[in-house]
Amino acid sequence: PDANMPAGESLVRQLLYGQRYFRARFGSIHKTCWLPDCFGFTPGLPQVLLGAGIENFFTHKLNWSETNEFPYDLFWWEGLDGSRVLAHGFHNPEGGYNGDVDPATVTGTWRNFRGKAHHAESLLTVGFGDGAGGPTPEMLERARALQYFPALPELRFTRVQDFYDDVRSTADGALLPAWVGELYFELHRGTLTSQGRIKYLHRRAERDLVAAEVLGSLGALVGNESPESLEDPWRILLRNEFHDILPGSSVREVNDAAESELGNVVEQAGEAIHERLVALACASVPPGDERGLLVANPDLSARPVRIESSHELEGSQAVDGGYVLTSEETILGLEARVLFGGSARSGLDASPDRLENDFVAVHIGEDGAISSVWDKVAGRETLAGRGNQIWAYVDKPRAWDAWDVDAGYADDGKELVAGAVELVEDGPHRAAIRIDRRFRDSVVTQEVRLWCNSARIDFATSIDWRDRHWLLKSRWPLAVRAARAAFETAFGVVERPTHRNTSWDAAQFEVAGHRFADLSEPGYGVALLNDGRYGYHALGNELGLSLLRAPAYPDPLADEGSHSFTYALFPHAGSWLEGGVLAEAEDLNRRLPSVPCNAAGPVSLRPLKLEGVRLGLGALKPQEDGDGLILRVYEPAGARGALDIDLPRGWILGPELNLLETETGEPNLHFTPFKIRTYLLQRS
Repeated sequence: PDANMPAGESLVRQLLYGQRYFRARFGSIHKTCWLPDCFGFTPGLPQVLLGAGIENFFTHKLNWSETNEFPYDLFWWEGLDGSRVLAHGFHNPEGGYNGDVDPATVTGTWRNFRGKAHHAESLLTVGFGDGAGGPTPEMLERARALQYFPALPELRFTRVQDFYDDVRSTADGALLPAWVGELYFELHRGTLTSQGRIKYLHRRAERDLVAAEVLGSLGALVGNESPESLEDPWRILLRNEFHDILPGSSVREVNDAAESELGNVVEQAGEAIHERLVALACASVPPGDERGLLVANPDLSARPVRIESSHELEGSQAVDGGYVLTSEETILGLEARVLFGGSARSGLDASPDRLENDFVAVHIGEDGAISSVWDKVAGRETLAGRGNQIWAYVDKPRAWDAWDVDAGYADDGKELVAGAVELVEDGPHRAAIRIDRRFRDSVVTQEVRLWCNSARIDFATSIDWRDRHWLLKSRWPLAVRAARAAFETAFGVVERPTHRNTSWDAAQFEVAGHRFADLSEPGYGVALLNDGRYGYHALGNELGLSLLRAPAYPDPLADEGSHSFTYALFPHAGSWLEGGVLAEAEDLNRRLPSVPCNAAGPVSLRPLKLEGVRLGLGALKPQEDGDGLILRVYEPAGARGALDIDLPRGWILGPELNLLETETGEPNLHFTPFKIRTYLLQRS
């Protein structure tokens, strides 16, 4: 799979289902992660690999980096939490990982092998691997002829696992170099943005499948049957994370199929969410005459009530396409609660050029950019210039059309200015201003939305795109000074420089991030959130989000047509975790699910309570083999602390498990930075 964009839980499922298949088919699990052609690697991967029984890692792609030469080809790769896997790669100057067997290939690969000071052998893959076919009889014959040829390195065929075992037994591990953190690939940065519809559906499918499993598990904790496995839709999602599908570098037929398949997964997950929430209501809400709304929070962070519904709710506000509702109540993590009508917080006010609530005052200029975001709680301006500048940059990379964004893209761009600005929602729950922009044959429409109970400013974006070879970005100069910005990645965050001091820094002009990027100074920060985009930039005090590309190869209609997604600006006090960035990102990516119900009175159920150190939720799902539940949580910000787990009557905390759901011992409730822990919840 791609190793930049999938959420941590998606990586876990890739390994869980893959290793289970490998064990069932071959009687053992795999020990080596073999990813020769992926476009960079999250620093969360080493811990995930070790948790699934994989202790070795191989890639070839880092040799393609266009600016800096990666310094190692035999090394320890250390992840966010300190986990290490043994990593290897080789540099075949003749054919890469599709090697031939000839003197130039053999001598060139050996000459380039820098790890020979630690180990006397390097791997060299031969055959037609990109497109399959493997080694030919001619290659095998040449290998025999060259095996002991004078002046050439000796050749022998081996199993990959045997090679890594030999390294561990003969090399002095203490002397092997270590690379700490992300393996950033200095090429193919455009794959973070190409085929935007696939990326949006991928994010939706990830979040909705997790939410459906959580709701089914909450039902089991209050007495319902264990939920059915969602492995089938998960497998479809995981297949579409293949590194030429999710990155958007496939042909038209593949992209059409991916959009259809991921759309079906989103639909299946949505149906499962509704069915499991209805089952939860039937099991836990005493029937009565009061018309209420059962609202559930499938995440660990407490969430303010913000409901979007296709049908009218008591006290709701009519908006284009449905109704919205807020309440001054807060839904705690893994809680379901019956609400009776809404109660909009006072203070929301709007005009054609201004949105304001108790938290922020937002002013919009005639050009459609945000001229000011005044943080009323902190008493300070959030912006250092006009925010939400929409720029279109000429995007004609030197090579690899769907794959690349060139370093000089910012030299040739044009800002899109508003053609019309109109107030379209004026409360009491939400206010919104619509901004229309036109660029050549394309139209960008945004609704700038402000809820009454949050400082988060949403930019609901609809694009009808009809142009080729343009990169569309949203730019945000912020009144924050920081040498590093934080970007969400699998099971944590990765920090990257906001300066260009070295060639390594300068090469990271476009980087991967999941649901948020954050720029914080002591005591204050600003986050840029999104619900289906992955390409960011951070330079000086500016954060930016890539919205769309339109390459012409290998898909001549890439990104043509309609796109819908939302991004948001969120100013906050303290660090990103203390300031509620994770909770707001969760809310933007997965609205609180709800179903109408008839209740006798207020109901709140929270069968599983997690208290103590702040954690993120990986999964709450049915056990693969057994009738228990699997709880997976992780420390998201680099902190330490203890966790307390409170279960309902009839359930006990079982052993701790690895990611393959194999017992590893008594449950450890202490968390170190970025630690992932998986627990078995058992019926007593």
